[in-house]
Amino acid sequence: MKKIAWIEAPEDQDYTGALSYLSLLCDPKVAARLVKKFKTVAIIDVKAKDVIRAAGLPLLSRDNFHVNRDLKKIENSIPLSPILLVRGKGSNAVPLIIADGYHRACAIYVHGEDSDIKARIIDWAP
Repeated sequence: MKKIAWIEAPEDQDYTGALSYLSLLCDPKVAARLVKKFKTVAIIDVKAKDVIRAAGLPLLSRDNFHVNRDLKKIENSIPLSPILLVRGKGSNAVPLIIADGYHRACAIYVHGEDSDIKARIIDWAP
């Protein structure tokens, strides 16, 4: 299986995407605070299968344009950007939020569900 290459930190566009998405889920000021918080936490490895399951989202197929593009990047050793996650709360049945990187997560799952994904993960609370 082809090893997945990663850039060292999420790109500016990833934070912009996260802000756009999170602003649909909460007050835009709260979303902005969460995005700032992403920049302060370390990058960790999480399993692709765990991200998709914890988020409760459907797995997009390789036929999806963005998933296919990311699969091609993996095959050509083009580094991917780490994904941005907001931790869910199991006791309240709140799923993990993929603030940015859903298509990358799906591509990595399709590539190999046991593959590691580089991610920054934060909590909703300060």
